[in-house]
Amino acid sequence: MPQDPSVAGFYDRLAPDYHLIFPDWDASMARQGRALDALIRTHRAAPHTAEALDVLDCSCGIGTQAIPLARHGHRVTATDISPAAVARAAREASARGTRLSTTAVADMRSLPFADARFDVVVCADNSLPHLLTEEDVHRALAEMRRVLRPTGLLILSTRPYDEIRRDRPTSTPPQLGPAAPHARTVTFQLWHWHDDGERYDLEHFQLVPEEVREGSVAGAPEEAEGEDWDVRVRRTTYWALTQRQLTAFATAAGFTEPTWHTPEETGFFQPVLTAGAPRQEPRHLTV
Repeated sequence: MPQDPSVAGFYDRLAPDYHLIFPDWDASMARQGRALDALIRTHRAAPHTAEALDVLDCSCGIGTQAIPLARHGHRVTATDISPAAVARAAREASARGTRLSTTAVADMRSLPFADARFDVVVCADNSLPHLLTEEDVHRALAEMRRVLRPTGLLILSTRPYDEIRRDRPTSTPPQLGPAAPHARTVTFQLWHWHDDGERYDLEHFQLVPEEVREGSVAGAPEEAEGEDWDVRVRRTTYWALTQRQLTAFATAAGFTEPTWHTPEETGFFQPVLTAGAPRQEPRHLTV
């Protein structure tokens, strides 16, 4: 059967194995949660308070940002376009004794929430660049602004596309997953650039040792010795939006004071854009 070529299909297939990208997924969640919570507290000018805020993670995946933000005391609503990812986020939160206020399947271009519902909207981990047209990016950012309360905060992260667009890499270095008895999962990507120099098709490869396949028991028989591998490939497309482009889109959608923060400043693994949500209506895009 042909694979579903949609973004939802990409993440439905990746959801069971997403944690295998990280040597220690729980440790990565903790680091990301601390970094995002610090950005939120700084924006609220109360970095040491325990105030609980209404946070929407509109690209929650399997919960990598939503779960630790809930652990920091926020009321987190977690949505994603992938049903499999949302279902796993709910399971992983429950397994860790963490409560997500709501989990739902939703497209960030049409969020199923009332106006001014949230204090913070998070769209992290290079999720927005799955949208490939100016119209779709503007729709998504306008929806994020709509559901934010006045003086609310947008937190958005992407790959460092200013550098990437200059170099146009064709692959990423291999990443090693969690330790297994005989071998570690190996994850890497191949990138195929479009003629416009901005968009690229991505092939996401995972080489998964037999003993860590989904549903298998940890600690495979000794004779396996990590020699049997399951190769999993998923494909999707991204728009490598520069910081200038995203700043223009955010401003056009009605956000104010868009500010980029480096990983060195925040402790988050990607560049982060923060922006405020005022009361005024969004403007039409003119870039």
